Amino acid sequence: MEPGALVGAVWPVLAEVVWPVLVEVAPRVVRIAAFIAVGVFLANVAVGFGLVEKIATFSKYLTRPANLPDEVGTAIVTTAASTTAGYGMLADFRESGRLNDAETLVAVTMNTFFGFVQHIFTFYAPVLIPILGLEVGLLYVGARALIALGITIAGVAAGAVLLAGTDADAGDQGAPSVDGRAAATTPDGGVADASTTPADAVQDDADPPRAVLETAAEKTWPKLKRIVPRLAVVYVLVTLLVRTQDLESATGAAEPLTALLGLPGASLPVVAVFAFDTTAGAATIAPMIGSTFTPRTAVATMLLGGIISFAVSTFKRSIPFQYGIWGPAFGSKVIAVNTALKIVFIAAALVVLLAPI
Repeated sequence: MEPGALVGAVWPVLAEVVWPVLVEVAPRVVRIAAFIAVGVFLANVAVGFGLVEKIATFSKYLTRPANLPDEVGTAIVTTAASTTAGYGMLADFRESGRLNDAETLVAVTMNTFFGFVQHIFTFYAPVLIPILGLEVGLLYVGARALIALGITIAGVAAGAVLLAGTDADAGDQGAPSVDGRAAATTPDGGVADASTTPADAVQDDADPPRAVLETAAEKTWPKLKRIVPRLAVVYVLVTLLVRTQDLESATGAAEPLTALLGLPGASLPVVAVFAFDTTAGAATIAPMIGSTFTPRTAVATMLLGGIISFAVSTFKRSIPFQYGIWGPAFGSKVIAVNTALKIVFIAAALVVLLAPI
Protein backbone atom coordinates (compact mmCIF):
# COMPACT_ATOMS: atom_id res chain seq x y z
CA MET A 1 0.00 0.00 0.00
CA GLU A 2 1.29 3.42 -0.92
CA PRO A 3 2.19 5.71 2.00
CA GLY A 4 -0.43 8.21 0.91
CA ALA A 5 -3.13 5.55 0.80
CA LEU A 6 -2.06 4.25 4.22
CA VAL A 7 -2.33 7.72 5.73
CA GLY A 8 -5.71 8.15 4.06
CA ALA A 9 -6.95 4.90 5.61
CA VAL A 10 -5.59 5.55 9.10
CA TRP A 11 -6.51 9.21 9.39
CA PRO A 12 -10.31 8.70 9.73
CA VAL A 13 -9.70 6.22 12.57
CA LEU A 14 -7.38 8.66 14.31
CA ALA A 15 -9.85 11.50 13.87
CA GLU A 16 -12.81 9.46 15.12
CA VAL A 17 -11.23 7.53 18.00
CA VAL A 18 -7.89 8.93 19.08
CA TRP A 19 -8.50 12.67 18.75
CA PRO A 20 -11.55 12.74 21.10
CA VAL A 21 -9.51 10.78 23.63
CA LEU A 22 -6.66 13.28 23.43
CA VAL A 23 -9.13 16.14 23.88
CA GLU A 24 -10.60 14.41 26.93
CA VAL A 25 -7.29 13.43 28.50
CA ALA A 26 -5.25 16.59 27.90
CA PRO A 27 -7.04 18.87 30.43
CA ARG A 28 -6.95 16.11 33.03
CA VAL A 29 -3.23 15.53 32.58
CA VAL A 30 -2.51 19.26 32.68
CA ARG A 31 -4.53 19.66 35.89
CA ILE A 32 -2.85 16.71 37.60
CA ALA A 33 0.59 17.83 36.40
CA ALA A 34 -0.05 21.27 37.90
CA PHE A 35 -0.93 19.77 41.28
CA ILE A 36 2.08 17.46 41.17
CA ALA A 37 4.30 20.44 40.38
CA VAL A 38 2.82 22.32 43.35
CA GLY A 39 3.33 19.33 45.63
CA VAL A 40 6.94 18.70 44.65
CA PHE A 41 7.74 22.41 44.77
CA LEU A 42 6.18 22.79 48.23
CA ALA A 43 8.07 19.74 49.45
CA ASN A 44 11.37 21.31 48.46
CA VAL A 45 10.33 24.70 49.86
CA ALA A 46 9.30 23.10 53.15
CA VAL A 47 12.68 21.45 53.48
CA GLY A 48 14.57 24.53 52.35
CA PHE A 49 12.83 26.89 54.79
CA GLY A 50 12.84 24.42 57.67
CA LEU A 51 9.03 24.26 57.71
CA VAL A 52 9.21 20.54 58.43
CA GLU A 53 10.18 21.24 62.02
CA LYS A 54 7.31 23.70 62.46
CA ILE A 55 4.67 21.38 61.00
CA ALA A 56 6.10 18.50 63.00
CA THR A 57 5.02 20.18 66.24
CA PHE A 58 1.49 18.85 65.65
CA SER A 59 1.90 16.20 62.94
CA LYS A 60 4.48 14.34 65.04
CA TYR A 61 1.65 12.81 67.06
CA LEU A 62 0.70 10.97 63.87
CA THR A 63 4.05 10.39 62.19
CA ARG A 64 6.22 9.39 65.13
CA PRO A 65 3.97 6.57 66.41
CA ALA A 66 4.20 5.23 62.85
CA ASN A 67 8.01 5.56 62.88
CA LEU A 68 7.95 7.96 59.93
CA PRO A 69 10.17 11.00 59.35
CA ASP A 70 8.79 14.40 60.25
CA GLU A 71 8.71 15.36 56.55
CA VAL A 72 5.68 13.13 56.09
CA GLY A 73 3.70 15.59 58.21
CA THR A 74 4.00 18.22 55.48
CA ALA A 75 2.56 15.79 52.92
CA ILE A 76 -0.33 14.95 55.25
CA VAL A 77 -1.21 18.61 55.75
CA THR A 78 -0.96 19.22 52.01
CA THR A 79 -3.20 16.22 51.25
CA ALA A 80 -6.03 17.85 53.21
CA ALA A 81 -5.94 20.64 50.61
CA SER A 82 -4.98 18.59 47.52
CA THR A 83 -4.59 14.82 47.32
CA THR A 84 -2.52 15.10 44.15
CA ALA A 85 -0.15 17.64 45.69
CA GLY A 86 0.22 15.47 48.80
CA TYR A 87 1.07 12.47 46.66
CA GLY A 88 3.54 14.60 44.74
CA MET A 89 5.32 15.46 47.97
CA LEU A 90 5.51 11.81 49.02
CA ALA A 91 6.85 10.88 45.60
CA ASP A 92 9.54 13.52 45.98
CA PHE A 93 10.46 12.27 49.46
CA ARG A 94 10.70 8.69 48.17
CA GLU A 95 12.81 9.58 45.15
CA SER A 96 15.14 11.74 47.23
CA GLY A 97 15.72 8.87 49.66
CA ARG A 98 13.91 10.37 52.66
CA LEU A 99 11.38 7.51 52.50
CA ASN A 100 11.92 3.90 51.53
CA ASP A 101 9.20 1.80 49.90
CA ALA A 102 7.75 0.44 53.15
CA GLU A 103 7.62 3.89 54.72
CA THR A 104 5.98 5.32 51.60
CA LEU A 105 3.23 2.66 51.66
CA VAL A 106 2.56 3.43 55.31
CA ALA A 107 2.47 7.17 54.57
CA VAL A 108 0.08 6.70 51.63
CA THR A 109 -2.23 4.67 53.86
CA MET A 110 -2.12 7.30 56.59
CA ASN A 111 -3.03 9.99 54.04
CA THR A 112 -6.47 8.45 53.46
CA PHE A 113 -8.46 10.39 56.04
CA PHE A 114 -6.81 13.69 55.15
CA GLY A 115 -7.57 13.14 51.49
CA PHE A 116 -11.20 12.54 52.48
CA VAL A 117 -11.42 15.77 54.48
CA GLN A 118 -11.13 18.02 51.44
CA HIS A 119 -14.08 16.25 49.76
CA ILE A 120 -16.34 17.17 52.68
CA PHE A 121 -16.15 20.83 51.69
CA THR A 122 -15.95 20.40 47.91
CA PHE A 123 -18.49 17.61 47.31
CA TYR A 124 -20.22 15.98 50.27
CA ALA A 125 -21.52 19.09 52.02
CA PRO A 126 -22.50 21.22 48.98
CA VAL A 127 -23.68 18.39 46.67
CA LEU A 128 -24.38 15.00 48.22
CA ILE A 129 -26.06 15.94 51.52
CA PRO A 130 -28.63 18.23 49.83
CA ILE A 131 -29.51 15.39 47.43
CA LEU A 132 -29.84 12.70 50.10
CA GLY A 133 -31.34 14.82 52.84
CA LEU A 134 -29.79 15.67 56.18
CA GLU A 135 -30.28 12.33 57.98
CA VAL A 136 -29.14 9.98 55.22
CA GLY A 137 -26.52 12.45 53.97
CA LEU A 138 -24.86 12.79 57.36
CA LEU A 139 -25.08 9.03 57.95
CA TYR A 140 -23.38 8.32 54.63
CA VAL A 141 -20.70 10.99 55.03
CA GLY A 142 -20.12 9.87 58.62
CA ALA A 143 -19.71 6.27 57.48
CA ARG A 144 -17.24 7.30 54.79
CA ALA A 145 -15.34 9.44 57.30
CA LEU A 146 -15.07 6.56 59.77
CA ILE A 147 -13.91 4.23 56.99
CA ALA A 148 -11.20 6.70 55.96
CA LEU A 149 -10.20 7.28 59.58
CA GLY A 150 -10.02 3.52 60.17
CA ILE A 151 -7.66 3.14 57.20
CA THR A 152 -5.46 5.96 58.49
CA ILE A 153 -5.31 4.39 61.96
CA ALA A 154 -4.46 1.05 60.32
CA GLY A 155 -1.59 2.85 58.56
CA VAL A 156 -0.30 4.21 61.87
CA ALA A 157 -0.53 0.75 63.44
CA ALA A 158 1.26 -0.81 60.46
CA GLY A 159 4.07 1.71 60.78
CA ALA A 160 4.34 1.09 64.51
CA VAL A 161 4.76 -2.64 63.88
CA LEU A 162 6.52 -2.91 60.51
CA LEU A 163 8.85 0.07 60.88
CA ALA A 164 9.77 -0.51 64.52
CA GLY A 165 13.49 -0.08 65.08
CA THR A 166 14.10 1.91 61.91
CA ASP A 167 15.86 5.25 62.17
CA ALA A 168 13.27 7.06 60.08
CA ASP A 169 14.33 10.59 60.83
CA ALA A 170 17.91 10.03 59.85
CA GLY A 171 16.96 8.80 56.36
CA ASP A 172 19.90 8.98 53.98
CA GLN A 173 21.31 12.09 55.59
CA GLY A 174 23.88 10.09 57.50
CA ALA A 175 23.10 11.70 60.86
CA PRO A 176 21.22 9.78 63.54
CA SER A 177 18.17 11.33 65.11
CA VAL A 178 17.77 12.42 68.70
CA ASP A 179 14.35 11.86 70.26
CA GLY A 180 12.84 11.66 66.77
CA ARG A 181 14.37 14.94 65.59
CA ALA A 182 16.95 15.27 62.87
CA ALA A 183 20.28 15.81 64.53
CA ALA A 184 22.81 18.47 63.64
CA THR A 185 26.45 17.59 63.00
CA THR A 186 29.02 19.38 65.11
CA PRO A 187 32.28 20.78 63.65
CA ASP A 188 34.26 17.88 65.07
CA GLY A 189 32.02 15.33 63.37
CA GLY A 190 29.87 14.56 66.41
CA VAL A 191 26.13 14.80 66.71
CA ALA A 192 24.32 17.56 68.57
CA ASP A 193 20.69 17.55 69.62
CA ALA A 194 18.79 19.82 67.23
CA SER A 195 16.93 21.28 70.18
CA THR A 196 20.20 22.69 71.54
CA THR A 197 21.23 24.35 68.30
CA PRO A 198 21.03 28.15 68.70
CA ALA A 199 18.20 29.64 66.64
CA ASP A 200 20.40 32.48 65.38
CA ALA A 201 22.98 29.98 64.15
CA VAL A 202 20.33 28.14 62.15
CA GLN A 203 19.13 31.43 60.65
CA ASP A 204 22.65 32.51 59.73
CA ASP A 205 23.28 29.25 57.89
CA ALA A 206 19.93 29.30 56.07
CA ASP A 207 19.78 30.14 52.40
CA PRO A 208 18.06 33.41 51.46
CA PRO A 209 14.39 32.99 50.47
CA ARG A 210 15.01 33.62 46.79
CA ALA A 211 17.71 30.95 46.66
CA VAL A 212 15.43 28.44 48.39
CA LEU A 213 12.62 29.11 45.89
CA GLU A 214 14.97 28.88 42.90
CA THR A 215 16.43 25.61 44.18
CA ALA A 216 12.94 24.20 44.75
CA ALA A 217 11.92 25.13 41.20
CA GLU A 218 15.08 23.57 39.76
CA LYS A 219 14.38 20.30 41.60
CA THR A 220 10.73 20.26 40.49
CA TRP A 221 11.26 20.39 36.74
CA PRO A 222 13.21 17.10 36.32
CA LYS A 223 10.51 15.19 38.20
CA LEU A 224 7.77 16.68 36.02
CA LYS A 225 9.68 15.69 32.87
CA ARG A 226 9.75 12.12 34.11
CA ILE A 227 6.23 11.83 35.58
CA VAL A 228 4.00 13.77 33.16
CA PRO A 229 4.82 11.90 29.90
CA ARG A 230 4.25 8.57 31.65
CA LEU A 231 1.01 9.91 33.11
CA ALA A 232 -0.22 11.09 29.72
CA VAL A 233 0.57 7.83 27.93
CA VAL A 234 -1.17 5.65 30.52
CA TYR A 235 -4.24 7.91 30.63
CA VAL A 236 -4.58 7.81 26.83
CA LEU A 237 -4.27 4.02 26.72
CA VAL A 238 -6.75 3.50 29.56
CA THR A 239 -9.27 5.92 28.07
CA LEU A 240 -9.04 4.17 24.71
CA LEU A 241 -9.73 0.82 26.39
CA VAL A 242 -12.67 2.26 28.32
CA ARG A 243 -14.20 3.56 25.09
CA THR A 244 -13.80 0.23 23.30
CA GLN A 245 -14.56 -2.22 26.13
CA ASP A 246 -17.73 -2.86 28.15
CA LEU A 247 -16.83 -2.20 31.77
CA GLU A 248 -20.45 -2.15 32.95
CA SER A 249 -20.34 -5.95 33.19
CA ALA A 250 -18.32 -5.42 36.39
CA THR A 251 -21.54 -4.39 38.14
CA GLY A 252 -22.90 -7.90 37.63
CA ALA A 253 -21.05 -8.89 40.79
CA ALA A 254 -23.47 -6.74 42.77
CA GLU A 255 -26.47 -9.04 42.32
CA PRO A 256 -25.34 -11.89 44.62
CA LEU A 257 -24.00 -9.34 47.11
CA THR A 258 -27.31 -7.46 47.38
CA ALA A 259 -29.12 -10.76 47.89
CA LEU A 260 -26.59 -11.91 50.50
CA LEU A 261 -26.93 -8.67 52.44
CA GLY A 262 -30.71 -8.72 52.29
CA LEU A 263 -30.98 -5.38 50.50
CA PRO A 264 -34.13 -4.47 48.56
CA GLY A 265 -34.33 -5.54 44.91
CA ALA A 266 -34.23 -1.88 43.90
CA SER A 267 -30.67 -1.68 45.24
CA LEU A 268 -29.20 -3.38 42.15
CA PRO A 269 -29.87 -0.55 39.66
CA VAL A 270 -28.81 1.97 42.32
CA VAL A 271 -25.50 0.13 42.78
CA ALA A 272 -25.01 0.01 39.00
CA VAL A 273 -25.51 3.77 38.67
CA PHE A 274 -23.56 4.59 41.84
CA ALA A 275 -20.59 2.55 40.63
CA PHE A 276 -20.12 4.90 37.69
CA ASP A 277 -21.32 8.23 39.08
CA THR A 278 -21.77 9.04 42.76
CA THR A 279 -24.01 12.05 42.20
CA ALA A 280 -26.31 10.19 39.81
CA GLY A 281 -26.45 7.25 42.21
CA ALA A 282 -27.45 9.51 45.08
CA ALA A 283 -30.14 11.14 42.93
CA THR A 284 -31.42 7.68 41.97
CA ILE A 285 -31.84 6.42 45.52
CA ALA A 286 -33.04 9.66 47.14
CA PRO A 287 -36.73 9.39 46.07
CA MET A 288 -36.91 5.81 47.40
CA ILE A 289 -35.67 6.61 50.91
CA GLY A 290 -38.48 6.12 53.41
CA SER A 291 -40.50 3.83 51.14
CA THR A 292 -38.16 1.26 49.64
CA PHE A 293 -35.03 2.03 51.66
CA THR A 294 -34.46 2.84 55.31
CA PRO A 295 -31.61 5.27 56.05
CA ARG A 296 -29.37 2.34 56.97
CA THR A 297 -30.13 0.23 53.89
CA ALA A 298 -29.77 3.31 51.68
CA VAL A 299 -26.28 4.00 53.04
CA ALA A 300 -25.40 0.30 52.81
CA THR A 301 -26.49 0.27 49.16
CA MET A 302 -24.34 3.29 48.37
CA LEU A 303 -21.34 1.78 50.15
CA LEU A 304 -21.83 -1.42 48.20
CA GLY A 305 -21.85 0.68 45.05
CA GLY A 306 -18.51 2.04 46.23
CA ILE A 307 -17.05 -1.47 46.43
CA ILE A 308 -18.30 -2.37 42.95
CA SER A 309 -16.97 0.91 41.58
CA PHE A 310 -13.40 0.03 42.59
CA ALA A 311 -13.11 -2.24 39.56
CA VAL A 312 -14.09 0.65 37.32
CA SER A 313 -12.42 3.54 39.15
CA THR A 314 -9.18 1.60 39.61
CA PHE A 315 -8.97 1.00 35.89
CA LYS A 316 -10.10 4.48 34.80
CA ARG A 317 -8.38 6.65 37.41
CA SER A 318 -6.17 4.88 39.95
CA ILE A 319 -3.95 3.01 37.49
CA PRO A 320 -3.14 6.07 35.34
CA PHE A 321 -2.62 8.30 38.38
CA GLN A 322 -0.62 5.88 40.53
CA TYR A 323 1.47 4.60 37.62
CA GLY A 324 2.16 8.18 36.62
CA ILE A 325 3.28 9.12 40.14
CA TRP A 326 5.22 6.00 41.13
CA GLY A 327 5.75 3.91 38.01
CA PRO A 328 4.07 0.53 37.34
CA ALA A 329 5.92 -1.58 39.93
CA PHE A 330 5.42 0.54 43.03
CA GLY A 331 2.17 2.02 41.72
CA SER A 332 0.69 -1.50 41.62
CA LYS A 333 1.62 -1.98 45.28
CA VAL A 334 -0.07 1.30 46.24
CA ILE A 335 -3.24 0.34 44.33
CA ALA A 336 -3.32 -3.13 45.91
CA VAL A 337 -2.93 -1.79 49.45
CA ASN A 338 -5.47 1.02 48.95
CA THR A 339 -8.08 -1.25 47.36
CA ALA A 340 -7.70 -4.05 49.91
CA LEU A 341 -8.03 -1.70 52.86
CA LYS A 342 -11.05 0.08 51.39
CA ILE A 343 -12.86 -3.20 50.75
CA VAL A 344 -12.10 -4.48 54.25
CA PHE A 345 -13.28 -1.33 56.02
CA ILE A 346 -16.35 -0.85 53.82
CA ALA A 347 -17.28 -4.48 54.47
CA ALA A 348 -16.96 -3.83 58.20
CA ALA A 349 -19.19 -0.75 57.86
CA LEU A 350 -21.80 -2.84 56.01
CA VAL A 351 -21.83 -5.36 58.84
CA VAL A 352 -22.44 -2.60 61.38
CA LEU A 353 -25.12 -0.86 59.28
CA LEU A 354 -27.07 -4.05 58.57
CA ALA A 355 -26.74 -5.63 62.00
CA PRO A 356 -30.10 -6.12 63.75
CA ILE A 357 -30.85 -3.30 66.17
